[in-house]
Amino acid sequence: MTNFIPIFPLGIVVYPGEQLNLHIFEPRYKQLINECFETRKPFGIPSVINEKINEMGTVVQVKEISNVYDDGKMDIKTEGLQVFRMLEMINSLPGKLYSGAIVSYPDNDEKGNRALMQGIVKGVKELHKLLNIEKKFPKPEEELWSYDVAHHAGLSLQEEYELLELLQELQRQEYLKRHLKKVIPVLAEMETLKEKVKLNGHFKNLKGL
Repeated sequence: MTNFIPIFPLGIVVYPGEQLNLHIFEPRYKQLINECFETRKPFGIPSVINEKINEMGTVVQVKEISNVYDDGKMDIKTEGLQVFRMLEMINSLPGKLYSGAIVSYPDNDEKGNRALMQGIVKGVKELHKLLNIEKKFPKPEEELWSYDVAHHAGLSLQEEYELLELLQELQRQEYLKRHLKKVIPVLAEMETLKEKVKLNGHFKNLKGL
């Protein structure tokens, strides 16, 4: 299935199910948001990486306009719905300030492995512990899938986009598993090194020969 949607390119990756808050200040996007909110129609956020608009993105729905400022700027709450692939970008639309695109909606297999997911969640929590940060997951742990933890796993923007390109939950889980397997030992080694550096220069009670 293909159809036309307004698009709002951003330098982020949005996933289905994600709750995303945005501050809208450009005239073209104020127009887009007002129209989408009034008509209850979604819009697309294709990911911009290295100043290039990529073909994959996520359709989002405006759930709430939480604040409108005197100059027309606004704060909105949105929710990611489904992944799209951009077939053709339409830069100029009659009477519109924003752009649009003809898009298709690829099949997205959401069947994953619960045991594998539990291991990923454990790895993400270990990562957070090493980084000395605390982040709450959007759902109970037993309900989490790859999209729910991707922004918590320390992926780069490019890696987050690569995950978006994967259209099977098992592939996304394996991607996250490999990433965590790669970065956690590096961080653990850095933590050990940091402790060694802290000890350097302190008085030590050492026995002589």
